[in-house]
Amino acid sequence: MSSYPGVFFDEFGRPLLVLKDQESKRRLTGIEAHKSHILAAKAVANTLKSSLGPNGLDKILVSPDGEVTVTNDGATILDRMDVDHQIAKLMVELSKSQDDEIGDGTTGVVVLAGALLEQAEELLDRGIHPIRIADGYEYAARIAIEKLDEIAEDYPVDMENLEPMIETAMTTLGSKVVNKCQRQLAKIAVDAVMSVADFERKDVDFELIKVEGKVGGKMEDTMLVRGVVIDKNFSHPQMPKELRDVRMAILTCPFEPPKPKTKHKIDVRSTSDYEKLFEYEQKKFVEMIDEIKNAGANLAICQWGFDDEANHKLLQNHLPAIRWVGGPEIELIAIATGGRIVPRFSELKPDKLGKAGLVREISFGTTKDHMIIIEECQNSRAVTIFIRGGNKMIIEEAKRSIHDALCVVRNLVKDSRVVYGGGSAEIACGLAVREQADKISTLEQYAMRAFADALDAVPVALAENSGLRPLETLSYVKSRQLKEKNSRLGVDCLQKGTNDMKEQHVIEPLISKKQQLSLATQLVKMILKIDDIRTQGDH
Repeated sequence: MSSYPGVFFDEFGRPLLVLKDQESKRRLTGIEAHKSHILAAKAVANTLKSSLGPNGLDKILVSPDGEVTVTNDGATILDRMDVDHQIAKLMVELSKSQDDEIGDGTTGVVVLAGALLEQAEELLDRGIHPIRIADGYEYAARIAIEKLDEIAEDYPVDMENLEPMIETAMTTLGSKVVNKCQRQLAKIAVDAVMSVADFERKDVDFELIKVEGKVGGKMEDTMLVRGVVIDKNFSHPQMPKELRDVRMAILTCPFEPPKPKTKHKIDVRSTSDYEKLFEYEQKKFVEMIDEIKNAGANLAICQWGFDDEANHKLLQNHLPAIRWVGGPEIELIAIATGGRIVPRFSELKPDKLGKAGLVREISFGTTKDHMIIIEECQNSRAVTIFIRGGNKMIIEEAKRSIHDALCVVRNLVKDSRVVYGGGSAEIACGLAVREQADKISTLEQYAMRAFADALDAVPVALAENSGLRPLETLSYVKSRQLKEKNSRLGVDCLQKGTNDMKEQHVIEPLISKKQQLSLATQLVKMILKIDDIRTQGDH
């Protein structure tokens, strides 16, 4: 056996590494490991806490290559944070899970998980076993979710009255950088979801909603296009900029003469050889164009590029074309126009053509950036949200904000019940959990009260971020909820003079709030059951 720790030798005398860097690692167990977990989780939660609510502060994130991002979206902040601690990475995954499943509430779920672990630390110091704390938290979460079901109100999706859905989307946009166009963007999000929603399955296919952005112009210039917007222009500047009653060939085959599929090469030894090759190319170009025209198409959309020779032939034969259209755009165009993607010219038929009422090229500002808009499509369910903004950073944040708003409206299509924001739901759930804790004689009652205290972290953070006195505001709202039996009372973040969130139209989907409670409790239970951790050095 070797004198070096973690190294053994086999029967042939070769060294066998059992555990790498054994001497440089430190092992934490028991209460020390729990404290390390909780410290890491609190650090992540405290980073996000100041971004919660309509007055939450933004974070500026700089990537290793110098790209700057300004956002207060919890999932984006955590995704771009460089964290090494294992539990901190779990918090990042928690936010990502909320974003993938619900699309909103990514900051709140991390703040809640951090508060639950902070309260658990005090219980651990009092000698309560982690399993008993986890059991108490699970029971409290069930009571809180039942309370949410009790206080929820139904917001039926009515195509004749979209105002409730617009108000819900406005709530999620209220804390974003784009809140000056809050109502306009909320209406665009609602109209987009209503265009593609499947009310029988109670679902929304986000593949049919494309979000495109172009730097320049004002945020107010953002619009909903009932069709497809692609960041391309017609392949030749002399082609018409507007086409009516369009029948388009959607091609994934290159617009060039076929190459020999052998290893042989063509040698051009004389002028006559070159002329024959040129004639062959010209003939093939004309044949391709004829095949497109014979199918009845008056526009060619090609996934690949083509050279100037082909472009000139297209112009001569009065066939407008768009080249270098990416795969996702090709698919969306095919869905929107009812066309089929054609991999070979020989397969082109009239029934495979896409149909659109209008295809036009638009340009912007003095730079003359061009984009193609395909409107009045056969399948009007495909839509594009076209965002304008002063710089790339604003465009990217607007895309994230629109995504959150789309997810909120989608959640209302799936489950039309809502609860009121401003911390009112958390306060109501906390009061219900405390009431139930007083009826229990076992040790779990302490964990349940800790769960209720953790729920208070959300309204406290909202009040703090709004420049109010946190504890005074929380005590006032809580006492009014108890006295008036009104679960709609929350923190008046915008200082409108009323604590009734229904009057302020601060609305959140029930499905989002329930998912926050469920995910945060599951993660905290898992962390409490880990009592062993191996760390590198003293970090």
